[in-house]
Amino acid sequence: MDWEPYAEGLAAQISYPQSDWWAPIVATPRHELVERWFTPSQRGWTAVDGPSDKPAWVKTAYSDTTLVTRVGPVHADHTEPGQVVAGHPTSSSTLPSLVLTMLRHGRVAPGQRLLDVATGSGYSAALACHRLGDHMVTTLDVDPYLTEVAAARLDRIGWRPTVVTADAGRELPGDFDRIVSMVSMPRIPAQWLQALVPGGRLVTTIAGTGLIVTADKTDDGGATGRVEWDRGSFMATRVGDDYPPQLDDLFRLARAREGDEVTDSAYPVLDVMQAWDVWSMLSLTAPGIEHRTGTDDDGNPMAWMLHPDGSWARAETKPVSRTTTVHQGGPRHLYDILEGIRWRWLQDGELPMYGARVTITPDGETTLSRGGWTATL
Repeated sequence: MDWEPYAEGLAAQISYPQSDWWAPIVATPRHELVERWFTPSQRGWTAVDGPSDKPAWVKTAYSDTTLVTRVGPVHADHTEPGQVVAGHPTSSSTLPSLVLTMLRHGRVAPGQRLLDVATGSGYSAALACHRLGDHMVTTLDVDPYLTEVAAARLDRIGWRPTVVTADAGRELPGDFDRIVSMVSMPRIPAQWLQALVPGGRLVTTIAGTGLIVTADKTDDGGATGRVEWDRGSFMATRVGDDYPPQLDDLFRLARAREGDEVTDSAYPVLDVMQAWDVWSMLSLTAPGIEHRTGTDDDGNPMAWMLHPDGSWARAETKPVSRTTTVHQGGPRHLYDILEGIRWRWLQDGELPMYGARVTITPDGETTLSRGGWTATL
């Protein structure tokens, strides 16, 4: 298959010829690492087989697109073409531009030992092997099937990094100059700091946010850095075959019940997951909120906020009054927290997370601070 022109097209889209990453992108056959994937459909996720439609395979593989490769516990490799699987994505081949963003923030250069956290399809490891040499690259994933198949496919295209099946939140397999994570972490594990050499650098995104954190190890065993101005988000780290089930029972309650408190808001319903600044600030303030959106029978926008502690909120914007009716229940008023963040956003013209200073203690406690605002993970 004539894939090289497509790889060059991808390189031109996300990089430039003078970049140190141009050659790795052009030389990496991404299609060899992602043979099957899922596309969203009304009924769930539909399995697609690349080799059965090679023109579509090569076009998709070299687009700057995330390819979902696993839904719940089911990997696309174990499905029939056209098979529909229900659930939520649990692994993917991340869009190449974000992979490249993370590697660039890692300031990855020859002579450095890299830990690539979350092997996935192996694409990030392949780029790193081309840049550093495979003897300098270790890639890790919690899923034994992912590491097994990624190792085989990497070997097939000429790369043999160290591939490890392990939980990224536990002891790491060696010492590293760079740790770059392609999965979101709830906080910085102390084990990462222990595995970083003096002056080493870590890069990760924070779970439930669009925040990319970079930090360099300090003499006391901790690290300091900042929240980058770029946005980026990955699937959250997991320890089992799937994520915990969604809050469907609470959602049914929130759809039908009158709130313990019913108020009107001057703000329209917001799709929080698409408003990254607000979403990130809300996740730092009240972690663990599940967001859902929809419409009422008349097509008016609605939004729900659900939390494992039993708190819930339902909001609906009425076009005539141009106000939003809010119902809230449970131990916390989630919508009040959201309203406070939106007010600050309008009042200050920004929210303080991006560009914030990051301070990490040797045990992994991570504090973000900027302009008098602080948050500790």
